[in-house]
Amino acid sequence: MNTYPKSEKLKSRTAIDEMFREGKSVSKFPLRLVYKKQALEEGQILKIGVSVSKKYFKKAVDRNYFKRVLRETYRLNKNLLLDSLDDSYSFMLLYQTKERLSYEDINRKTIQLFEKFHLQINPEIEKNTDS
Repeated sequence: MNTYPKSEKLKSRTAIDEMFREGKSVSKFPLRLVYKKQALEEGQILKIGVSVSKKYFKKAVDRNYFKRVLRETYRLNKNLLLDSLDDSYSFMLLYQTKERLSYEDINRKTIQLFEKFHLQINPEIEKNTDS
């Protein structure tokens, strides 16, 4: 279950461009999740890519470290995303600060971000818990 197979990796330049043009996003500082409902291949529910800005980390070794951390936190917590999906989605997970947060902090923020996404695509859940 806790895997990140090649079939889940978002690599298509056109799909990524389209997602940033037409997609929606949800943020939990310093993370941002850009998403778009997209038709994927048979049996696929989601595709995800990660990005760390060169603006914040000039050295590739630093960007690669944070991308590795983002992929790992996604892998461990993707069940939170899968539980809330009825359709197939494409995601981009972005790290948007020059602060060097610890793995534990990034993992905690990833969980909060996925929960916030869940509430955004299922707003009726929040209303039902208030009554």
